[in-house]
Amino acid sequence: MSAERAAALRKLPSVDQILRVIAGRPEVADVPRARLTETVREVLDRERRRLLAGDAGALDADALATRVVDATRRAGVFSLRTVINATGVVLHTNLGRALLSPLAVERLAAAAAAYSNLELDLATKERGSRYSHVEPLLRRLTGAEDALVVNNNAAAVLLALETLAKGKDVIVSRGELIEIGGEFRIPDIMRRSGARLVEVGATNRTHPRDYADAIGPETALLLKVHTSNYRVVGFTAEVSSRGLVEIGRARGIPVMEDLGSGSFVDLRPFGFPYEPTVPEVVAAGVDVVSFSGDKLLGGPQAGIVVGSKAQMGRLKKNPLNRALRIDKLTLASLEATLYAYEAGDPRETIPALRMLTEPLSSVRDRARRVLRGLPAAARTRLDARIVEDQAQVGGGALPTVVLPTAAVAVGGAALSARAIDEALRVTEPAVIGRIADDRLLLDCRTVLAPQVGALAKALTGVAGAR
Repeated sequence: MSAERAAALRKLPSVDQILRVIAGRPEVADVPRARLTETVREVLDRERRRLLAGDAGALDADALATRVVDATRRAGVFSLRTVINATGVVLHTNLGRALLSPLAVERLAAAAAAYSNLELDLATKERGSRYSHVEPLLRRLTGAEDALVVNNNAAAVLLALETLAKGKDVIVSRGELIEIGGEFRIPDIMRRSGARLVEVGATNRTHPRDYADAIGPETALLLKVHTSNYRVVGFTAEVSSRGLVEIGRARGIPVMEDLGSGSFVDLRPFGFPYEPTVPEVVAAGVDVVSFSGDKLLGGPQAGIVVGSKAQMGRLKKNPLNRALRIDKLTLASLEATLYAYEAGDPRETIPALRMLTEPLSSVRDRARRVLRGLPAAARTRLDARIVEDQAQVGGGALPTVVLPTAAVAVGGAALSARAIDEALRVTEPAVIGRIADDRLLLDCRTVLAPQVGALAKALTGVAGAR
């Protein structure tokens, strides 16, 4: 190491020096000292590596302190932060999928802030079941005899397979061997459950005889998996839920359907394609139906299972059920979500359904309000204008559906779309859009009405900061 480089390294301030410089700064007032210390060390390490690479001149304590404050501000006090979803994807998995209704948020907060009768029967003062808070609602809404809730739909499928078919054969159409997010596949979940996969039919066509011919003495279950996150089109054939039930009953074998997106509402009147609803599948006679709580249902993350009392009773007795059970917060918000369906039109109170069915004119109006919130100079610098585009349902639901939408498009000669995108992701709240054709599109179908002002402010700040 050269003498000059060694001298520069010796001039680096200590951790304590930098901490003394930033002491009392309002930007870091709420940051625990241990976290600040860690950030200081990271900044010093980066500066040390820069000097060792041959760059000249070590930064002083004030300059390094500024970097620490900037890094701390970007990271925020909490890692899980509110963002403005301007992607146009309503059920965006990476952004938390379905938003909860105001009532669900209220009930969740109430359950979190005080003790509750989670597992206490208030009439008898004896231990009760946590599922009693949602079972009656699910029975009435779906027509099923019994219900159970676990922490997500993959867990629901795992529990059902392990309970009903461990060490036995489960017959599934090849066209339904889906992969869900995170590269989890139905065959993998089946393997973990101890059940044996028996594939029938072809990728695009499966007939009743395929199931009937595959049934043997080791067959424990016929499984239908709704392809909620993709579609096979063209020369296709599949066995309906009712058709599979007829085959199962003729041979004394229960039928399960993984319905995935879990819609309770027929969305065809709003221009959507046919999507089987949970009540419809239950009415077809399927013994066990599982679906997600945070997709088209519009509630919290949960795996909901409904079906016959006989089969559901087996699931409830499985010790694995305890490992997969939901907590009081999920129960509180799920109960409120289900109540919305029973009490009236859920499109009025469930945010996901409202966003999916909102007319383009309303979305366009929100985009205009964002644009009007920008000063003229910011609008010019950002080259901001309203464009019409297509939004998506997301969350592995209704994959072929595109939603007409309006977006604020920004990015041009003065500020590139990529630069604006990067800057918006470190604002408070962060703004997440999508880049297309060298423009950043801020899709207003998923921008909430109370967030319009914050989005305009963030854009104004980005325009003035560069």
